[in-house]
Amino acid sequence: MPEHLVYIGTYTDHSPNASKGIYATRFDPATGRLSAPALVAELENPSFVAVSRDRKFLYAVSEVGTADASGKKTGFVAAYGIGTGGKLTPLNRVPSNGADPCHISVSRTGRMVAVANYTGGSTASFRVNPDGSLGAATTDQHVGHGPNKERQEAAHAHSANFAADDHLLLSCDLGADAVYLYQSNDAKGTIAPRRPASVHVEPGSGPRHLAIHPSAHYVYVINELTNTVGVFAWNPAAATLVQRQSISTLPAGTTLANSTAEIVVHPNGRFVYGSNRGHDSIAVFSVDARDGRLTALGHTPTGGKAPRSFAIDPSGRWLLAANQLTNNINSFAIDPHKGTLTSTGATLAVSKPVCVLFV
Repeated sequence: MPEHLVYIGTYTDHSPNASKGIYATRFDPATGRLSAPALVAELENPSFVAVSRDRKFLYAVSEVGTADASGKKTGFVAAYGIGTGGKLTPLNRVPSNGADPCHISVSRTGRMVAVANYTGGSTASFRVNPDGSLGAATTDQHVGHGPNKERQEAAHAHSANFAADDHLLLSCDLGADAVYLYQSNDAKGTIAPRRPASVHVEPGSGPRHLAIHPSAHYVYVINELTNTVGVFAWNPAAATLVQRQSISTLPAGTTLANSTAEIVVHPNGRFVYGSNRGHDSIAVFSVDARDGRLTALGHTPTGGKAPRSFAIDPSGRWLLAANQLTNNINSFAIDPHKGTLTSTGATLAVSKPVCVLFV
């Protein structure tokens, strides 16, 4: 079986042995092991990266808050061409139009990029030029707050995901307890709020990331502040989300301080996985094929602290978990029939890994 190229987004700082940007590694699908990482682009805090479907271009957020000419703080979005061996060639870098962009997606056609600005509390879209560089931007400012005065004092966009064959964009806002709904124009690279413009979740939940079921009938939203997954019936034609269930990501009786991070649906649609930071585990759920509801199957330790993100390989046989606070990425085998995870023992040392992306 051919090896997979894997990109790793990180947090950078000025400490010894700190990450310097985006790294590339090779994943062996026969063993579940990763090769030594190579720095392929220097960039400050490239916490999340995304690759175009044709594998020609990579886009990364630079999760910073730098004051622009008007004094407003903004982060940046960087575009790269992908060369031999995964090497990256810089194309351009543009303001994200909000501080601390923390998530990024590319449309299926590759003509549009979307970004969530966390501190800026906004969603931004960018037209992609024919050469892969980033063009004109459209920005929508979120509004609102939640009952958690420390984390929800204002809007905090946390993810942006294309849906319905690029016709829609869904953006989770942790601060406003809402999922924002946008009509996206892939040809122009623009977004416009739907009516209604958002769907609210349970107050204080703090929706962070979401995953769409392969059937396109369900959406799973992981809530950072309440350690829950919300199960929504999803009608892409009408752009409606209706919550059907809320289920904990933690074992019953857990008293550890915890916050969730990532959520992923298995390619076969039978299982959902969510990461716990504090409990430091991957929660495993089975999916009811009749209505999309979840049943907890168990929890697998990630072998490190604060699993910020994780990814499943294209075959559905492997999961890579990025432990941000212990500077390692660990590999797990997935049982395709039971959904359970088994550690392979393979680990990769990377400073402050955040995002793991199979190409």
